[in-house]
Amino acid sequence: MHIGVVTLFPDMVATIADYGVVGRARRNALVTLDIENPRDYTSDVHRTVDDRPYGGGPGMVMKYAPLAGAVAAARERSPAGSPVVYLSPQGRVFDQAAARRYARLPGLVLLAGRYEGVDERFIESQVDEELSIGDFVLSGGEVAAMAVIDAVVRLLPGVLGDDESAAQDSFMEGLLDCPHYTRPEEIEGRNVPDVLLSGDHAQIARWRLKQALGRTYERRPDLVEKLELSDEQQALLDEYLKEQRQ
Repeated sequence: MHIGVVTLFPDMVATIADYGVVGRARRNALVTLDIENPRDYTSDVHRTVDDRPYGGGPGMVMKYAPLAGAVAAARERSPAGSPVVYLSPQGRVFDQAAARRYARLPGLVLLAGRYEGVDERFIESQVDEELSIGDFVLSGGEVAAMAVIDAVVRLLPGVLGDDESAAQDSFMEGLLDCPHYTRPEEIEGRNVPDVLLSGDHAQIARWRLKQALGRTYERRPDLVEKLELSDEQQALLDEYLKEQRQ
């Protein structure tokens, strides 16, 4: 997969290609990262990329021309079918379904905005999608772009080594993950659940699903409301809630 990023802080974004899952994917040639700086597409000595907003008000707005130049360069090096995605608080909220959809694409161009935003005419003519990572304010879109890159790259075939790792992540089936334990078996009087020591893989799978359902119901009931639980899932959730009341 090829991912292009348009940002005023290329060094900040470039760090993601050196660490963890994304770094390993890049070294194994499973993903390439291309970064463009709009300042490289300015014509004045100050390399100006922003200006005051028409109509007045605080802050500055990113100018059309430098962004258009940077995005055009990023598009040129990206395979056909690579959408331009603007990281914006006004975009649809990024979720695991979106990550899966992007992971099936040949490429992606992410635009990290700054200041009060970008000229609306640029969004209208050059942006395919607007995307938000949550209802909070960041200083710019770089952190959001890095979050999207990490979430997408880990879904690419071969990146995790064991593709089952991605399949069992939180949100992959619309649920939070179940609890996890490792050695030792007892820590300060807290023991690993007996079922996980039983070797009975069917019972372990059942327990994990029950815990995932219960944890999601308690912590993110909005996610459960979006699901159509099977009879088995509903029975497991009811069993979980009954155990919590005992």
